[in-house]
Amino acid sequence: MKTEGTARERLLAAAYELFAEKGIAAVGVDAIVERSGCAKASLYKNFESKTALALAFLERREELWTRQWLETETKRRASEPEERLLAIFDVFDEWFRNETFEGCSFVNVLLESGRGDPIRSAATDHLASIRAIIREFAVDAGLAQPDEFAQTWHMLMKGSIVSAGEGNAEAARQAKRAAALVLDGWPRADAGMPDKTKPTSR
Repeated sequence: MKTEGTARERLLAAAYELFAEKGIAAVGVDAIVERSGCAKASLYKNFESKTALALAFLERREELWTRQWLETETKRRASEPEERLLAIFDVFDEWFRNETFEGCSFVNVLLESGRGDPIRSAATDHLASIRAIIREFAVDAGLAQPDEFAQTWHMLMKGSIVSAGEGNAEAARQAKRAAALVLDGWPRADAGMPDKTKPTSR
C-alpha cells in the first residue's frame, strides 16, 4: 500500500517535471495528478492548493538546480574564486546545449506572475540565493562592492539564459567573454574602494 508520504513525493516529482518544462501558470492540477498517478484528493491533502505545490517546487528547484547542480558543479570545475565565477558560464554552456534545457524556473515565474503573488515573492527569494553564491565568490576573490558585483554578474547569467532560450547556441560563451571583461575591470577591495563586506562605523 502506498503511503501519503510516497504520494507527496510522486506529486512533487510530477509537478517538478511539468513546472520546469512548461511553467507554473500553464500547468493545471489535473495534469499533475495524471502524471503522478495519484488522486486529486491526495494532492489537496498533501499541499492544500496549487500555490502550496508551486512553492514546494521552487524549494526543490533551489535544492536540486541551485545547490546540487550549479553551485556544486561550479566548485568542482574550479578551485580559485575568480575561476569559479567564470566557470558558471561553462556549466551554463553544457546546460544550454542539452536538449532538455528549459530555462530558469525562477525567472519564468517573474514573467508569468503579478506583484503580490506569493509564488513571485518566493522566486525572488530563490534568485537572491543565487546572488548570495556569486557574492561569496566575489568576497573570496577580494572584489570590492560584492553586492553590486553579484547583481551585475547575475544580470549576465540571466541574459545568457534568455539568449539561449531564443536559440543562441553560443550564449554562454559570449556571456563568459563579457563577464571576463567585467571581472578584469572590477576594483579590488584592497585598492582604496569601500568594502561593503564590513559594516561602516557611525
